[in-house]
Formats: sequence, structure tokens, C-alpha cells
Amino acid sequence: MGIAQQALQFGQRRIARKMLRAVPFLGAIIALATLGRAVRRKGMVRGAVDTTLDFIPYVGGVKNTLEVVRGRDFLEDRGPHAAVPTPARQR
Repeated sequence: MGIAQQALQFGQRRIARKMLRAVPFLGAIIALATLGRAVRRKGMVRGAVDTTLDFIPYVGGVKNTLEVVRGRDFLEDRGPHAAVPTPARQR
């Protein structure tokens, strides 16, 4: 094995290690970005709880995996009667 190939493998392992450390934080950033949508869809308390669970590293991944397997959310959306109506556009 040549020196160039060893240097390449060393660099690949180092980058992979740094990416694995960053993965939990990337999930937290995505969870915070979707907070507003979750609160509008589920209500204030359920939306906050759902986002909090998504924010916690590994717990959010397990929760989302189980939701995919079940085929539905653990914290249900609020019904259509509770949704805030949007005003009709005037022409």
C-alpha cells in the first residue's frame, strides 16, 4: 500500500468521524426549522412535544422510524374543525 493510498484512507476516516459527530445536531436543526408547521398542524402543546421529541438526538430518530412503521403519528393532528381558517381572497 502506497503512502498516497494510506493518506487518502486516513482523510476519509477523519471526515467520516466528524460527520458522525455532526449527525445528531443536524437533526436538531431540522426539528427547530419545522417547529412552526408542527404547532399549526397539531396545536401548541402537541406540536411542542412532537418537536421536542424530534429535537433529542437518537430519540427523534427512533420516534420517526416507529411512526413510519406504524403508518401514523404518535401525536395526532388536530381535527379540521380546529384549524384556523384562511381569509378568502378578494378579486
